[in-house]
Amino acid sequence: MTGDAGFLEEMTRSSRERMLRAQRACSEAALLERARQCQPAPVLRADPAGFDLIAELKFRSPAAGRLQPRADDIAARVVGYARAGAAAVSILTEPTRFDGSLEHLELAARALEPLQVPVMRKDFIVAPYQIIEARVAGAGGVLVILRMLSKPAIGELLDCARSLGLFVLLEAFDAGDIETLHGILGAASAPATLLAGLNCRDLTTLQIVPKRLQELAPLLPVSVPRVAESGVTSPSDAATVAAAGYQYALVGSALMGEDDPQRLAGALLKAGHDQARRDQARRDQVSHDQADRDQLQAGRGPRRQSPP
Repeated sequence: MTGDAGFLEEMTRSSRERMLRAQRACSEAALLERARQCQPAPVLRADPAGFDLIAELKFRSPAAGRLQPRADDIAARVVGYARAGAAAVSILTEPTRFDGSLEHLELAARALEPLQVPVMRKDFIVAPYQIIEARVAGAGGVLVILRMLSKPAIGELLDCARSLGLFVLLEAFDAGDIETLHGILGAASAPATLLAGLNCRDLTTLQIVPKRLQELAPLLPVSVPRVAESGVTSPSDAATVAAAGYQYALVGSALMGEDDPQRLAGALLKAGHDQARRDQARRDQVSHDQADRDQLQAGRGPRRQSPP
């Protein structure tokens, strides 16, 4: 299927159908009661180095096809991500195009709980019920696609996430979505912990366009952490997005296709950390030089005003 409207409409329709089936099995009130009885999820923590990785588990991509056989050990893979230093692990739960399930989320959450690394539900979420499902399955965060929803609907999702203590990755695809993102941030009162994500996948072709991460980075809000989604496959890519001002990279296909994903995750983090430190050192030097100039200027002023 091609065309952004076609793909997202298909995903929205499928997501609503899954939600309705789940509601017939368990009411929202009953599910919410279960969520409230859950232990709090691990908290998303930022690395002082200024760059973090959200490592992803998914078994299929609409563009790339099968990424790993189903026999892959989910627990071992996500623990490897965490031990490499990932700040969070994203779990695809969409079944029709990504071969995902809530069971994968539950397995990952159980495996990562001792390491205090949160899992994020990545799906085509359309209603608070699905956020409650995520919390019951052990999630500490959820992804919300801005293009799919009205502003009031997004507000309902944020309210639900906040009430359950989940962080939210708000996903944009283009400048129009980013404008919507700014409006949501400006209207939010006591919002959930938010991340601003830019996915460089072209929704018409479903192919990755990495240059969009740099082209659109200046439009993203600076009041919340920014996440580069898709397009990061190598350490040099991680350094590039760190230099563009992203505090996180969400990486899925590259890790799923790697024989040693823990090694690659570590290499991505190292490259991002190194670049973030270089950028911070340059900013510190600029500030230091400006302070020196200001001090010198302040010192010259009185001397020029003194009598000969």
